Amino acid sequence: MPSTTLTSAGFTRESFEAFLAQRDEPGWLCDLRRSAWEQFESLPMPARSDEEWMRTDIRLFRLDRFSTPGEASATGKLPTALLRAGVELSGRASSLNSQPVETSLSDELAAKGVLFGSLDELVGEHGDLLRPFVERRVIDPGYDKFSALHSALWAGGSVLYVPKGVRVERPLHALSAMTDGGVDFSKTLVILEQGAEATLLSELASTGVDDGGFHCGMIELIVEPEARLRYVNLQNWGSGVWHFAHQKAHVARGANLQWTIGALGARLAKVNQHVALTGQDAEAQVNGVMFTHGKQHLSYNTHQHHQAPYCRSDLLYKAALQDHSRTVWRGMIKVDEAAQRTDAYQRNDNLMLSRVARADSIPGLEIEADDVRCTHGSTAGRVDDDQVFYAMTRGYTRTEAVRMIVAGFFQQVFDRIAIESVREALGRAIGDRVRAISE
Repeated sequence: MPSTTLTSAGFTRESFEAFLAQRDEPGWLCDLRRSAWEQFESLPMPARSDEEWMRTDIRLFRLDRFSTPGEASATGKLPTALLRAGVELSGRASSLNSQPVETSLSDELAAKGVLFGSLDELVGEHGDLLRPFVERRVIDPGYDKFSALHSALWAGGSVLYVPKGVRVERPLHALSAMTDGGVDFSKTLVILEQGAEATLLSELASTGVDDGGFHCGMIELIVEPEARLRYVNLQNWGSGVWHFAHQKAHVARGANLQWTIGALGARLAKVNQHVALTGQDAEAQVNGVMFTHGKQHLSYNTHQHHQAPYCRSDLLYKAALQDHSRTVWRGMIKVDEAAQRTDAYQRNDNLMLSRVARADSIPGLEIEADDVRCTHGSTAGRVDDDQVFYAMTRGYTRTEAVRMIVAGFFQQVFDRIAIESVREALGRAIGDRVRAISE
């Protein structure tokens, strides 16, 4: 069933054409958007019968409650950026309701050819440079209805381009914010040319802790040969936000990627995170921290795809759950026939802070090569009452005791993060939630 029955009042052919008309973009980009829109109209909404969606119920989600980016106002105060505190930055960019707000980049990096800021603006100013990377479409717009919708309507977000051999010493920071009831279609595009190095801190945040809204996002990371990227992505939406995202990294020969995600907000989140190791000796470390409360539902599908020999990947996801919340983690290590001498590992640990919380952990392997080392593991357990009692006998309140246990549970992930201020910011954000809910 294509077309109108699956296209809401807020996302119609008319609204799409009006969106294109107001953006004044180059023809090649409009063609890409129109192709994606055709896919959006033809694709069905995900169903519970789909393996990927059978544990995530979106029947209460209604597209017709939202509208195309650009119709909401970009006025309002930006929320506090947690990852930016105490960090000396090389540049910063922010958007509100899918519209650019501010951009800055050090003169030193600009002189070296680094580009950083609003993707909307820079794709127009530097179209010849960025076009091949945009047209590469690291993420297939036809993967599902949400990837097609984003590819047709992306707006806001940021791009980071680092030329060959350039090393960015200090981190850069990007913030995509949304007001209550708004939409965020931000796209993050990172391109590190051969031998380049950079650190990007990226946040998604609402202007209020109880805000609602709709995020349909995409992250594409292109790490070319011998380049090194450290990327931190924090999802900190209000408790009423519907969060749908596709995220994928291309890691080329001899390149290194450290990708850390923090998932704290949203009413429901459904995220596909894919790392493709496409060149020999590529390496990726993927770290995940999830903390849920209330009736939150966070679902993350991770995919480590080994396409070339002698590559290494290491994934560690940890989740702590309170109240009636639920997490779903589905992990897959896929090794192609050509990817001999692969070394891959994935692990998911879950700490249950409530007897009614639920964590589904589903690791998987798909191996076509015959000379590999691939392992996976998953654990789930409750807070040890003896540990809580012991801490309380030493003068801690129950809330403080639980907070200490949670901090210790996540420490293994925090130890992997090279930037001290990021470790502290994530720890404080999680600690505040434990206190607020336990008291």
